[in-house]
Amino acid sequence: MKDHVILYKPLPADDLLTRLEAHFTVTQVNGLSPDTVAQHAEAFANAQGMIGSGGKVDEALLAKMPKLRACSTISAGYNTFDVQALTRRGIPLMHTPDALTETVADTLMTLVLATARRAVDVAERVKKGEWTGSITPDWFGTDVHHKTMGIVGMGRIGMALAQRAHLGFSMPILYNARRQHPEAEARFNARLCSLDDLLAEADFVCLVLPLTDETHHLISRAQLAKMKPTAIIINGGRGPVLDEQALIEALKAGEIHGAGLDVFEHEPLAVDSPLLGMPNVVAFPHIGSATAQTRYDMAATGVENLINAMKGKLEKNCVNPKVGG
Repeated sequence: MKDHVILYKPLPADDLLTRLEAHFTVTQVNGLSPDTVAQHAEAFANAQGMIGSGGKVDEALLAKMPKLRACSTISAGYNTFDVQALTRRGIPLMHTPDALTETVADTLMTLVLATARRAVDVAERVKKGEWTGSITPDWFGTDVHHKTMGIVGMGRIGMALAQRAHLGFSMPILYNARRQHPEAEARFNARLCSLDDLLAEADFVCLVLPLTDETHHLISRAQLAKMKPTAIIINGGRGPVLDEQALIEALKAGEIHGAGLDVFEHEPLAVDSPLLGMPNVVAFPHIGSATAQTRYDMAATGVENLINAMKGKLEKNCVNPKVGG
């Protein structure tokens, strides 16, 4: 008899569902809302595995899933999971950190370029018919090449961003991280420095951090005040790492030059957010990994992760591998 698993977000291709069904009996549900869980109470109670993305997996949900043996999230981040609760129950949590690295780094570099060169703003002005002759300085942007990039969080995505910035645009690289990264220093001549020094020196401050208790509002009023008035901040990690109200105030006061944002404290971003009325802000709808190929690769990795976890194979992509010890 096959193990029973819950699929709580549709897979992007039929072949992936076929792969999942070759190993498990699959119940597909629409998310992890209380109504959905109540509607499929028996399926959740009997499920030994679950796979999807979005929605909270916390003590309340786990109490309704006594047979659960493994979780697989189709994402790199896992801040919606109570990892401690899963670990206490001996339940491994799998994620997909490698599948999206290059695509997210592309998105971050796009934000750097779009914000510096005011790409969205000037394109909209052209569409409105404002381009009627030679452009004047109010259309000008700022250079990216040879400017200093500061990367906060030198993980896989930080490394991929440093490669694009240093090798593609001759940008000196500063980084702040919990540990030294000899590879970044060797390949990109990156310099490890304190957060305060990075904020003071960088022309572009790029946040590539997961959301934890330590990183929540890591960048707030005091940190924004340390940045150059000509500097641009980019957030492509998790929204609450950057204090959004503090950012709005800094932009209004001209304390920093601009912001490129793919993530926000609350998503979707409210239609009345002051950020949307600022021409020096580029706002993306959390598209970091949003290409068809990358989303397929993430889902394929998620499926393989669940298959491996149910077999007790936790050597790769396991957030809490000690549960297998």
